[in-house]
Amino acid sequence: MPIHEVRASGPEYLALVTRLLQRARLAGPDVGVWEAADLQWWWRKPRESDAVDQIFWLDDEGPVAGVVLSDWARAWGCDPIVVPRRSAVPLVTVWARAVEAIDALKLGKVEVLARDDDAELVELLLGSGFAAADDEPSGITQMTVEDRPDPIALPDGFLLVDRGRESSEPHPMRRRNGEDVERRLRQCSLYDPALDLAVEADDGAVAGYALFWFDPVTNVGLVEPMRVEDAYQRRGLARSLLTAGLDRLAQRGARRLKVGFATEAARRLYVGAGFRVTSLTTTYRRLSPGNVHP
Repeated sequence: MPIHEVRASGPEYLALVTRLLQRARLAGPDVGVWEAADLQWWWRKPRESDAVDQIFWLDDEGPVAGVVLSDWARAWGCDPIVVPRRSAVPLVTVWARAVEAIDALKLGKVEVLARDDDAELVELLLGSGFAAADDEPSGITQMTVEDRPDPIALPDGFLLVDRGRESSEPHPMRRRNGEDVERRLRQCSLYDPALDLAVEADDGAVAGYALFWFDPVTNVGLVEPMRVEDAYQRRGLARSLLTAGLDRLAQRGARRLKVGFATEAARRLYVGAGFRVTSLTTTYRRLSPGNVHP
């Protein structure tokens, strides 16, 4: 198939990267790091990268490769994405264009999250001035929907709520993600308000929240994000919230469930609920623009 290159930003970018990651996931359950829903979650608040023209390569059926640059405030993230066995654009070409884009934008601190078993990408990163960061172990956990745990009831004094009904209450994620978070989420094709869960205490305070994403194209259910506030930890709220959301994903039609972890505490929670670690990941950082070359 003939391949052509396009650049897109804003909602057009969001639609293209969603389709790209869906095609990548359909190529195999263990391809890459991200689900389409991950990048839709990233859309939750405005970023400088919203205005960046992201690079995509398309065949007659849609995107087969792309470079995604994301402004995380602490650093810029870079994600080179290739659909295995469907793309005539090799990873080395995609990475070269990524480096060109990084240089053109004069980005300083840049991070790439790579699977430890992705030898080709790791070699490209090390050859371009990136070094492995000394962070906590991170990775991906998955389970089949049949292996999910039964829902666990919340302790007395707590209530599970969702955004499925019209509500004038502020979104529980607004404190960390901005007042615009609900409007931005509702721009995402995979966002389902009934899978946007929170745990409320008797006094109405938000004790925790989690967002569950179902992708009907890939039949993958994703957990992203999940948080219990410090004052309410060690009461079993995280396990109750997680199992309730997984059950709702199963009802939507999810066949496989996935959640990433970036701390040992998160890994223990998910493995304790029946998830299995399927891959480990490492963050690679480039601190000096002068170290990067095409």
